[in-house]
Amino acid sequence: RSVGAALSGWLAANNSQLLTPNSQLITPNSQLSILFTGTAGQSFGAFLHRDIAFTLDGEANDYVGKSLSGGAITIKGNVGNVIGYGATSGSIFISGTAGERFAIRNSGATLFVEGVGDHGCEYMTGGKVVVLGPTGVNFGAGMTGGVAYILDETGDFDLKCNLDSIDLASVAANSDDERELLSLIHEHIARTASPLAARLLADWPNARPRFVKVAPTASVALR
Repeated sequence: RSVGAALSGWLAANNSQLLTPNSQLITPNSQLSILFTGTAGQSFGAFLHRDIAFTLDGEANDYVGKSLSGGAITIKGNVGNVIGYGATSGSIFISGTAGERFAIRNSGATLFVEGVGDHGCEYMTGGKVVVLGPTGVNFGAGMTGGVAYILDETGDFDLKCNLDSIDLASVAANSDDERELLSLIHEHIARTASPLAARLLADWPNARPRFVKVAPTASVALR
């Protein structure tokens, strides 16, 4: 449980002066990469420091990346609920699905997943989210910042949103939105080798129109 929290605290307290087993100094300009296999418990990568990258080949329980603080988390499997809660920076890329309250209170991190449950991006104030798959209901409730891109295969995403908080838009060809989305999909493939993302890129002219951009309404964003 909470794997990475103690190491992150040590790095922050000691100004990132850490030697690896190979006597390589971990500094703010380098990153300690750790590979895990199997199943992670609660709060995998909680508070993860910017100089640490975690890759998990397996599944994880709830609260992955809670209060993520610049670290990078890659998971090749499904995860539980409340992923990226209160994250301020860093990234979480998941080639699987997540439960409820994905990216809740995210304020600056990048999160990528292939399907979520109810209340996605709830109270989100910043950062970026991509969902390559279905969502549950009440998406974007209380969202006041950031942006999300959703693959709406069934054409009913608008029925699952909290439209009091958010506006929906298409992803136009040759737009900044398309370039940002493509960049994130390429990174997802590089980090997770996702077959789903690879198939979408191979058929991009047909895939792009199925994406929906989610952002706070103008009145909410100005609060």
